[in-house]
Amino acid sequence: MDYTLEVIPLPVSDLDRAKEFYETKCGFHVDIDQEVVPGVRLVQLTPPGSGCSVVLGDTVWESTPGPTPEPGSYQGLQLCVSDLKQAREELTARGLELSEPVSYADADGATFMYFTDPDGNGWSIQEYKVRAARPLREVI
Repeated sequence: MDYTLEVIPLPVSDLDRAKEFYETKCGFHVDIDQEVVPGVRLVQLTPPGSGCSVVLGDTVWESTPGPTPEPGSYQGLQLCVSDLKQAREELTARGLELSEPVSYADADGATFMYFTDPDGNGWSIQEYKVRAARPLREVI
């Protein structure tokens, strides 16, 4: 049996501001933006090429047990690209503020850059050059 990670709920304080940030500055595709039940709006976005999406909001945790995370409390969310320089050029052209690339070793997968969303949720972008030749999933 295969198990796929397809959606991560992401705590944000303002759905419209977060949607605009992820769509405009990060280039995520808006999959869903609708009221699913009265008073509950669902905004789901997917990074280009990804099989996993984020669902924005503060009401997505109401049906799950456990504590409700605060906006900005998620750190270490990670995107992978095969060409960090190209990704940096695309994202900065969109107006995204990124750290300078940091290389922790000479090995493939050891170079990163970082950004935060308007609430302070922290993301890294890892350069993993092997993805150019061996993507995680088949491109349709």
